[in-house]
Amino acid sequence: MSEEKHHHSHHLHHKEKKPAGEMTKQDYEKEVKHHKHLEQVAKLGTVAAVTVSRHEKHKAKKDPENAHTHTIKEEIAATAAVASVGFAIHEHHQKKDAKKEKEASFGKKHHPF
Repeated sequence: MSEEKHHHSHHLHHKEKKPAGEMTKQDYEKEVKHHKHLEQVAKLGTVAAVTVSRHEKHKAKKDPENAHTHTIKEEIAATAAVASVGFAIHEHHQKKDAKKEKEASFGKKHHPF
């Protein structure tokens, strides 16, 4: 253990996806849920970044001495918001693809009404 150090990171771990023939219905449902969760997190990130951007824009008006700094922070937050929207769209498409794969493998869910 002295030579070997354990590093803990908070990065999202991408699990190896099972081949289509080995996926169970529960595996597909977990995948759909996973992408839905990441889509929701991305949407929250978008809201947070837009909020920071608007706050910095307000501060730039109220604090003319440091307006340039606030404007830069505003633009960075706006860029983060755009990136977060892109990630949300990506996860939305991943979720749709997972649902389609599930339906192709196990048939479409039929509602009684």
